[in-house]
Amino acid sequence: MNDAVTRIGEVRARIARAESEAGRPAGAVTLVAVSKTFDAEAVRPVLAAGQRAFGENRVQEAQAKWPPLRDAFPGIELRLIGPLQSNKAKEAVALFDVIETVDREKIAAGLAREIARQGRTPRLYVQVNTGLEPQKAGIEPRQAAAFVARCREIHGLAIEGLMCIPPAGENPGPHFALLEKLARQADVERLSMGMSGDYETAVAFGATSVRVGSAIFGVRPPLRPAG
Repeated sequence: MNDAVTRIGEVRARIARAESEAGRPAGAVTLVAVSKTFDAEAVRPVLAAGQRAFGENRVQEAQAKWPPLRDAFPGIELRLIGPLQSNKAKEAVALFDVIETVDREKIAAGLAREIARQGRTPRLYVQVNTGLEPQKAGIEPRQAAAFVARCREIHGLAIEGLMCIPPAGENPGPHFALLEKLARQADVERLSMGMSGDYETAVAFGATSVRVGSAIFGVRPPLRPAG
């Protein structure tokens, strides 16, 4: 996994260059290393290289992987970047520092209950389906600002930002521009957008965090069936 350490250095350098070219302050963008499907041993060298923000797609996988790593490496910030099932709200609130995939009332209500019950307050983002893709999670763009308002006013949730995943094969720029516009309408300051193939573009459009997996860890191992 020395290759991963080399690659994360390259990604950091490219983010810094993109920040400079966009006239943004150095360090304005948080690199989230997407470690989903990679085991703890694959992640350890990247942690040893100083990376602390990581993204996971599945609550159950993260539960198995991260507690020992947190014991060994202080200061880890763990982000849920995959769809959240309502029956996993308890586990998600207990484990994650940031939940980026709030996208419907049932999830908002479940998170509010667990936050009140556990006294733990993960930072929250609303996922927006900027491409209106039926197979993809996320709230419709035209509903985003109103949904953020309901999360705050009805459920008492402090929504920090918005997240999107542009459609594969499309120019991501218009999707990033739309998310930035929606963030202003919703009065949120954080934008989670950009992945391995387009994170530099996302930096130019105002991303405050980018989610980079394969450009750091390489080709993902195949998912193992549940059970």
